[in-house]
Amino acid sequence: MKLASVEHQRAYRFILTFQNGEAMESDLRDLIGQHVSEQALSTGRIDPDWGCLEFLDGQVDVEPRTLYRYARGETGNPITHMMDVPPGLRADLEKEETTPCS
Repeated sequence: MKLASVEHQRAYRFILTFQNGEAMESDLRDLIGQHVSEQALSTGRIDPDWGCLEFLDGQVDVEPRTLYRYARGETGNPITHMMDVPPGLRADLEKEETTPCS
């Protein structure tokens, strides 16, 4: 499932609409705050090929399924890039069916 649209509201709050039609307002501070400053939030856009949310010309991206789970409160420790994943966990995550963003 891809991200269909994104609307920046204020600070780290966004309205996210996914291809399945679900729209959710979510505060993404805990997800992207360490990687994207509040001033750089205006660089947010949807990657047209992968449907992920990206910032800073693709330097930071969030895979749509991770974003969906985060917005629904289904993740406790979201990851924005595979390089952020501890090596022991990386192999387990790579086994999951994922859509690359970069």
